Amino acid sequence: MTTPAKSRKTSRAATLADVGREAGVSAMAVSAVLNGAKTSTRISEETRQRILAAAAQLRYRPNAAARALLDRRMNTIGVATTLSRNEFNQYFLEVFNGVIEAAAEAGQNTTVFAVPDWKQGAERILAICDGRIDGLILLAPLMESEAAQYLPEHTPLVSVHANAELTGVANLESDEEPGAYAMVKLMLSLGHRRILHIGGAANYVGANRRIAGYRRAFAEAGIEPPADHVVHAEYSTEAGRRVLDEWLQRHRGDELPQAIFAGSDAIALGCLDTLAARGIRVPADVSLAGFDGTMLAHTARLATVRQPLRELGHRAVELLVSRIDAMHSDGIQYGANNIVLPTEIVPGSTLSAARTESLLIP
Repeated sequence: MTTPAKSRKTSRAATLADVGREAGVSAMAVSAVLNGAKTSTRISEETRQRILAAAAQLRYRPNAAARALLDRRMNTIGVATTLSRNEFNQYFLEVFNGVIEAAAEAGQNTTVFAVPDWKQGAERILAICDGRIDGLILLAPLMESEAAQYLPEHTPLVSVHANAELTGVANLESDEEPGAYAMVKLMLSLGHRRILHIGGAANYVGANRRIAGYRRAFAEAGIEPPADHVVHAEYSTEAGRRVLDEWLQRHRGDELPQAIFAGSDAIALGCLDTLAARGIRVPADVSLAGFDGTMLAHTARLATVRQPLRELGHRAVELLVSRIDAMHSDGIQYGANNIVLPTEIVPGSTLSAARTESLLIP
């Protein structure tokens, strides 16, 4: 006598064989009905309903791993990036929100992989692309062009803000130089002339594009930027605090900058801390603007250049899934694309017209 399903206790998930025994049919018949196989049309409606009822009674769930092996697709995409132990990365959070939203809409799971160092990034990426994911998004990879030869060809790759062109890898980025140009042009129109730019690290292509925008705005206005008014920092709040403090120490007794244009919102927020600690008011004494358009900048009412970070995440997933589909349909890996999305100025309470009188750095 068969034990009623509701009284049967088991610690394992029900299998096709379990459903078959409950319905009094073969596991093959269960598979045909539950997976919608063509052979299921030869099974009577009464048997079909019995199988469905047994599956519901046993709370049967398809084995996703087994199905993935059959389809050669995991329906999972990866995101590889470096993560700091010292500071929460708002840039990553904004882009990743876009990734998981778009992935959910596309029926994809998302797995995050931490890359300790992009110098060994290619080796780490090869280990990640071992069949557990269908494609991989590289978030702000600081890799040289030569590294592309070591990247896997069997897994589609998409990058966001790559630091160099990677052959075969589609890249998405924002128009950083025009964004920086627009912000500095606005500052100049407000009467600011001594504009300090604390940009990203010197080896970041995005940082250099923002410096180029800063210089273009000055050149177009026919004004020479002040000496020693472009310095570099990592994209972090702590670096913004430290680099501005060091710059003010070096220039003690000189005229205070009328405005500071930071290469990221994180740097700008660090500058805000340093200025407050020295009793320098924003924007009454110094105007301040950032770059990114993160939620923290919005909360602080910081003037900034907004990058479409969430949209970059969305578009990266859409592009990656289309490449995965193409590879599974015809096996072709398509060449690299470079998609550039626009930036925009976000006015904030930290930016105002320049002071009429000069202040000295205390």
